Amino acid sequence: MTHALIDELLAGGPVLTDGGWGTQFLEQSERPVTRTELWNLSHPELVEQVAKSYVDAGSEIILTNTFQANRFALPDAVEQVEAINRAGAQISKRAAGEHTKVFASIGPTNKLLVMGDVDEAELSDVFTEQATALADGGADGIVIETMSDLAEAVIALEAAAATGLPVVVSMTFDTGRQGDRTMMGVTPADAAKALADAGADVIGANCGLGVDRVAPVCEALVQATNLPIWIKANAGAPVLIEREVVYQMTADEFAGHVATLVSAGASFVGGCCGTTPEFISAIDRSLRPG
Repeated sequence: MTHALIDELLAGGPVLTDGGWGTQFLEQSERPVTRTELWNLSHPELVEQVAKSYVDAGSEIILTNTFQANRFALPDAVEQVEAINRAGAQISKRAAGEHTKVFASIGPTNKLLVMGDVDEAELSDVFTEQATALADGGADGIVIETMSDLAEAVIALEAAAATGLPVVVSMTFDTGRQGDRTMMGVTPADAAKALADAGADVIGANCGLGVDRVAPVCEALVQATNLPIWIKANAGAPVLIEREVVYQMTADEFAGHVATLVSAGASFVGGCCGTTPEFISAIDRSLRPG
């Protein structure tokens, strides 16, 4: 049984989420952007502009600027981790207004269990700290995203579920002959079973593959679970132009693939790397023409 909020959101058909945040931050800064999670405390007005741009574009769910706001990723700001996450949720909530929900972002720690970089108890503590602060900041749900290690994803899920909020867990599939494995070799079926058994409310895929290649992953997830499916794909495959990674797919081209994703079973759709508010507006028009 899914969380009541998930059922409420899905009552109106496919739910439109947001797009990439990194590109938006790059446009706001004259210098290379690193660890923008720190901006939640130092430049909250700029973070709120990004969040509001997606609300204005039609997003029914926006995320938070907290993807790597954990003590492993921010070793020089350990004492500020709780405040950074709390502020991230509060900023998105201000931007969201009355009609858009905020699902707070939790990303991987970049520490590998299999390599002994960290143990399960340490991961649990890190994810619990982050999830608790996000819930305290007023998040409506939590999205654990861009995961490649299923064991880490399950630990993050358990920590997030303890808040009582609905939890989405999204893996990144882009490896293997068909591009349907995570970097750690996890298949969509493996992920679906393990995450459903661990209590996820929604499962899905983000980043990795471009929107033109992710439909088979979506179908594989649908075949393996009855849970709603969350898809946030990249704007096609990136190319390197003058040492800069560029996504050349247009917003309308991206939106042209959304009907295929919905037919494949996607319940929540949005964009990841290379997508902007313009992309979300285009998806909105394709989902709700007229």
